[in-house]
Amino acid sequence: MLKLLLDEHISADVVNGVQRRNRLVPIQSMVQWESGNFLGKEDSVCLLEAAKQRLTLVMYDRRTIPPLLKLWAEEERSHGGVIFIDEKTISPADIGGLVRALIALADEAGGMDWTNLVYFLRSGR
Repeated sequence: MLKLLLDEHISADVVNGVQRRNRLVPIQSMVQWESGNFLGKEDSVCLLEAAKQRLTLVMYDRRTIPPLLKLWAEEERSHGGVIFIDEKTISPADIGGLVRALIALADEAGGMDWTNLVYFLRSGR
């Protein structure tokens, strides 16, 4: 089941927007998650705890996470899934567009097992 955890660089307004439109989509921001204890932590620490809680991380960062995912795959370590967003496709300022895309994804694939999945979110999903 898809349970979303938004990277700390994604506005908490996205959480509010998703919850207003569909309360059945489990979503939280890094700021809320675990009382904010993972803010500023290394990617591997966040990804590991998210995996333990079966959370899929949603982020714009396509610079540091892909090498980490590659390393984990080589080590046969699991993660809870990662959803990448491209700034050229959905701007971080386009809260509504991101909300709509995440809800559409949850409607389409929310029941899937997201373990070790990597997905590239597009607008208009």
